[in-house]
Amino acid sequence: MASQMETPAGFATHEVFNQPPPLEDVNLFTGDKALQETVAREGAGHAAASLAAFGAKAGSAEVLDLGRQANAYLPVLKSFDRFGNRADRVEFHPAYHRLMALSVEQGLHGSPWDHLKEGLDAKPKAGAVVARLAGTYMMTQAEAGHGCPITMTNAAVPALLFQPSLAKEWVPRILSRQYDERFLPAREKKGVTFGMGMTEKQGGTDVRANTTVAHPAAKGGPGEEYRITGHKWFFSAPMCDAFLVLAQAPGGISCFLMPRFLPDGSVNAIRIQRLKDKVGNKSNASSEVEFQAASGWLIGEEGRGVRNIIEMATYTRLDCAVATAGMMRQAVSQAVHHCFYRTVFQKKLIDQPLMANVLADLALETEAATALSFRVARSFDRAHEDEAEAAFRRIMTPVAKYWVCKRAPNLAYEAMECLGGNGYVEEGIAGRIYREMPVNAIWEGSGNVMCLDVLRALMREPQALDIVFAELDKARGASAAYDGALGALKDGFTDMASLEARSRQVVEQMAKVAAGALLLQHAPGFVSDAYCATRLGRDWGDVYGTLPVGADVRAINERARLAS
Repeated sequence: MASQMETPAGFATHEVFNQPPPLEDVNLFTGDKALQETVAREGAGHAAASLAAFGAKAGSAEVLDLGRQANAYLPVLKSFDRFGNRADRVEFHPAYHRLMALSVEQGLHGSPWDHLKEGLDAKPKAGAVVARLAGTYMMTQAEAGHGCPITMTNAAVPALLFQPSLAKEWVPRILSRQYDERFLPAREKKGVTFGMGMTEKQGGTDVRANTTVAHPAAKGGPGEEYRITGHKWFFSAPMCDAFLVLAQAPGGISCFLMPRFLPDGSVNAIRIQRLKDKVGNKSNASSEVEFQAASGWLIGEEGRGVRNIIEMATYTRLDCAVATAGMMRQAVSQAVHHCFYRTVFQKKLIDQPLMANVLADLALETEAATALSFRVARSFDRAHEDEAEAAFRRIMTPVAKYWVCKRAPNLAYEAMECLGGNGYVEEGIAGRIYREMPVNAIWEGSGNVMCLDVLRALMREPQALDIVFAELDKARGASAAYDGALGALKDGFTDMASLEARSRQVVEQMAKVAAGALLLQHAPGFVSDAYCATRLGRDWGDVYGTLPVGADVRAINERARLAS
């Protein structure tokens, strides 16, 4: 009888074939020609050897799996210990801590400030910001969530410098290359990380509406201790060793350094209410907190808090742009890799004209985002010695953050679609990238805030627009589409009365023209021609895969393919 028949030896239901090998154990630096060119062009060629070594780590199967684990086993809030005492601690999976250790070892948390080891007046090393961000660009491709405290730690340094007494104590701790996860006073640790707390329930972006209050513990004033009472609606990475927070002091809204531990070794009164259940950014703990007369030390003068913490926000906004470009790169790498191996209708997907068009379009968007973000990074490296670069930085940082972060979610979706069903399951990385993309557009100022920041900067420094246009004029004559778009952009500033209502359109055009200028001057012709023809030469729209006939999609895709 059939039911009594034994299963034949070697029985198998199917053979696995026509599936790509996993995209792992690749060097995210030496395998990425566009990134190598960008780093050299923007002044960090001296870091190539270090970045190549780090690129091998970030692209390894081991580190990529750490990223998976950190997002599968999420942070857990421990409000109380087993005896009922307040604990206010967050537990992370070991994979998260290993990722943090790798990033700190590479200096992603503060290497541009290494010169401060020689004194607070020492000059920064050329290309240090670009070199750090190249590492960020690669590490984000493995796992983005842990980058939140890494970014905030780096960005805390310029804010701390407004109060030299605090900088002298805390900056050397930041500059350590040893990650220390232990819950201990900072003086007992090998290294520290920083977070921030600005937004409240009732105010959000409008931090001047904050109700958290700060009263002097004694005489008050710069560098002195205050008691802070109130709440923060978003308090990211609550296991950091210290935070920059805003509160209403007697002299107005002010910026404070709030450590987790007090000088006597006791725990500061930072009460974690809950962890946010976010759309993405799962590995990173974001929390709501209350301050119950917690101690904080005033940075600068009372009433200057927004100015001081905005210096931190400026650096985090640059990270938002570069990290988003890095995630775009990973999404495109996965899509191109899949299509180079996958056969459909007796033909490799990469050789099918429509799919090749889609992939090339995604690759163009990613290379443009990378070029624009790193050009802004160069301005951070040079702003201290070149006023034109400082002005470029003030205008183009919000421009780059606005446009790169706006383009990313749809690109991640389209790349996921290239993978088909494989892209929609959690075993792969595509879904995690898609969920991660919106956070950088929201964090540190939404799209509208970025556009308004551009307008405010131009109102304060009208001459800065001339500096930006002088930069864009360098590419004139290389493309009729570019020249027309640049002219239209300049015309967009003639009617200042309606500029706020049109600011999204104008800022978008600024970003696309700036990216086009960079590609025309530095990228291969098959990249710049296709970019300008679509983004600048016609009403391109939001659907990828509409490159014109004649675009060299094969060359674009070969350039985008991550070399093994």
